[in-house]
Amino acid sequence: MVQVKAIKAFSDNYIWCLTTEQNNQAWVVDPGQSAPVLEHLAQHNLTLGGILITHHHYDHTDGVAQLVKQYPNIAVYGPSNSPFEGITMPLNEGDTISVLNIPFEIIATPGHTLDHICYINDALAFTGDTLFSGGCGRLFEGSPEQMWHSFNKFRALPSDCKVYCTHEYTQANLAFAKAVEPRNPELLAYSQKVDELRKNDEISLPSTIGQELKVNPFMRSNLPDITKSLPKEYCLVTKNNEPWENFASLRMFKDNF
Repeated sequence: MVQVKAIKAFSDNYIWCLTTEQNNQAWVVDPGQSAPVLEHLAQHNLTLGGILITHHHYDHTDGVAQLVKQYPNIAVYGPSNSPFEGITMPLNEGDTISVLNIPFEIIATPGHTLDHICYINDALAFTGDTLFSGGCGRLFEGSPEQMWHSFNKFRALPSDCKVYCTHEYTQANLAFAKAVEPRNPELLAYSQKVDELRKNDEISLPSTIGQELKVNPFMRSNLPDITKSLPKEYCLVTKNNEPWENFASLRMFKDNF
């Protein structure tokens, strides 16, 4: 059975490390820094088996070159359309890869960036900067409609699928979520739990798809009234009231929150 541990990087990044009890090999997701990874490997007597990249931003890729220098034969998986040049195994939507004998499907999730992909199966979802607990990534390159389409792929996953995103943004995201849905009891309870974790400097992740469907306003953009608490200047008023338009309103509000 795969074990997933967080390696802290920068001020609020997590580099996810996958291992099993059957061998001493580890795979890492989005190593923005090499030093914390190399320290973790040495501390736990592990060797690096491969790298998974979700998108090209530096805080997800800058550690790759040094890790490959230390482990020259490892594969670096990542999006085929990425501007990051360190990928040796390019991936597209619908591809399947095996990590420690566990299959992962590749889904394209443009929005935060155009090259963003995620690694998913029914139990685990490595969502990079697309889906956060309680929130979503900024739309640096894609459109709200693209991002909502990406979110629908997450919404189709089993409710107990664990969500491993790359930043400790949960507390701030939930403050925003409470401004959107101030009377959501699931959200209020979850926010209290996360506050307790963070007060003790404990990690708030992983979340689950089921949890996000209850508390994450972006995952709930299909609800017609999800934007009713937003200031009017952030609401896209249309006759269609499409979920992606609700998503766009929420993202615009979050950008200025």
